Amino acid sequence: MFFKKKKKEEEYVELRGILGNGKDYHVYHMTKADFLAAGVLGFALAAVVLFAFFNSAPVSVIGGIVCAKACPKYYREYKKKKQLNELRTQFKDLLESLTSSYSAGQNTVEAFGDAVNDMTSIYGEDADIVKEVQIISTGLQNNINIEELLLDFANRSSLDDVMSFANVFEICNRQGSDLKRIVSDTREIINDKIEVEMEIETMIAGSKNELNIMMIMPVIIVVMLKGLGNTMAGANNAATVFVKIICIGIFALAYVIGQKIIDIKI
Repeated sequence: MFFKKKKKEEEYVELRGILGNGKDYHVYHMTKADFLAAGVLGFALAAVVLFAFFNSAPVSVIGGIVCAKACPKYYREYKKKKQLNELRTQFKDLLESLTSSYSAGQNTVEAFGDAVNDMTSIYGEDADIVKEVQIISTGLQNNINIEELLLDFANRSSLDDVMSFANVFEICNRQGSDLKRIVSDTREIINDKIEVEMEIETMIAGSKNELNIMMIMPVIIVVMLKGLGNTMAGANNAATVFVKIICIGIFALAYVIGQKIIDIKI
């Protein structure tokens, strides 16, 4: 009973924001299509590799099923990271819209109201940034402080750029500073950050391709050896099975280490 209670207390409670309809970007909810894509990808990858090494349909199917069940966890992390990258790009465009509105002499309520239309025209009604700007605009119309709304968005998004903007905006808004300059400077900083990341991505693109090729080569070599009539490559006695398992483990570990090396964050 005690352990059940402790486990229940440790369960993560999603953030829903000030208005109760916000999205918690710390969590990604997998759709049926996501589960299907992850399962098929995991099964196919494991089945092909295991069949190439062991030439056994039962082993390939069992390994594919195990991998298919484990793959959604990593696929969820991939989708969550992709979602945050898209949100940051959309946030940059939001700042550009706000800069234009402040330059035209509009106040904060009007600026965010126009931003809803701008973001909808660019990304469509279902985009995350559109829903976030709608929450902020609705909150402003209900006399909720802009500082609270921005901090709420920042906490739910977990993006450093949004949190920095929210903190700077709060200080400058209370001191009566030039909001147009603050928004414009923040947009420039994010632009520079994205450009640097794109340059780094271009520089390491070759290394990523080399890593992927290195992971595929063992399978190709084994298939070629079998095609040339090499009996050791197709044998499944105790010694060869042990060696094959060790080799697969080494290549899997090398791939994980390689991914960590080329995963450069700013």
